[in-house]
Amino acid sequence: MKNVENDLKRDGITVVKPLDTLTITLIAKFVAEKLTTSLMFFGLKQDELFITISRVPMYIAKIPEGMAEANYLYKNSSIYFKEGLSLEQMQVYAVHEFIHCYQEQKDKNNILYRLGLCDFTNFKVYGMALNEAAVQLIASKALKSDIDTVKYYGIEMPTISPVCYPIICNLISQMAYITGEQVLFDSTLNSNDNFKNSFINLCGEKTFYTVQNNFDIIMKAEEKIIKNTAKLQETEILPENVTVKYSRQITKCKQTIQNTYIKTQNLILTSYFNNRFENIYSNTDVEDFRIKLYNYKDLIGITDNYSYFNDYYITMMTKLMAKSDAINSNVYIEPYKPSILRTVVNKLLKLLGKTQEELN
Repeated sequence: MKNVENDLKRDGITVVKPLDTLTITLIAKFVAEKLTTSLMFFGLKQDELFITISRVPMYIAKIPEGMAEANYLYKNSSIYFKEGLSLEQMQVYAVHEFIHCYQEQKDKNNILYRLGLCDFTNFKVYGMALNEAAVQLIASKALKSDIDTVKYYGIEMPTISPVCYPIICNLISQMAYITGEQVLFDSTLNSNDNFKNSFINLCGEKTFYTVQNNFDIIMKAEEKIIKNTAKLQETEILPENVTVKYSRQITKCKQTIQNTYIKTQNLILTSYFNNRFENIYSNTDVEDFRIKLYNYKDLIGITDNYSYFNDYYITMMTKLMAKSDAINSNVYIEPYKPSILRTVVNKLLKLLGKTQEELN
């Protein structure tokens, strides 16, 4: 219990009072309904979830500005809501926090060793940001949130979570597009390696660990921005050198986030589609590849002068056309009736003012 108090104190959280039974009941009813309605394929039962959620200790607490309005503490399996939140707000935030409670895996000594995609068994914790992104994606799906286009740190992107973890939520959506959402949700809720193994099989082991690490880099940079912004707002008057120091750190963090996001997105894109290209053996494979790559455009984030996806798309379409021709080399095609794929690629090249030789 003393360790819990120390953890709360370190984070600046002060407990005000336990949440009353009626409010907990209303929160439990809301969360159980949302999760079972959206995740029916996992066999979650509403009545069982309701009972489980009702037994989670919940508190009203003073939480510092910049921190999340609700926080789950795994050491005592409790949820802390920021003082002043309405019931409706607590219900929404509780969806994310309860998923953390649901995904807990503890040993016989009650020591946490796994939390969804996050592994606590080594000296260093791996997958914390990846897990947060996956949990928020599930929560957003459960709440039936709409996809919105937002702009943060110079990155314009579509995301189902425009306020909470928008950037890593966008990236986890790109990963889920590749593996399928079901395997991601399964691993997040049931704390297994199915998603990890699936992504490694499709994109490579090195890519997975690089992406996992980049998620942590982005989340830590965002946390640093929040802390430095809070320091700038602590007092109306700060020495100029201190203000400049914090401002520079914030600018540096923003650039780190933008650079890391673009590198991660490009790595996911190329690792998957380069690998998939090598396994094209039929006209059906050709068409599936073309559609999958084309639809990827709806997931990506862009910055000023970002052209990587467009350039990659044109290059791969040119290669795909050559592969299609090779597959159909034994089929007679009249010279004046080019394939649909060849027609599309030639039009794209013409629009961009490029020749096929320039892309080879």
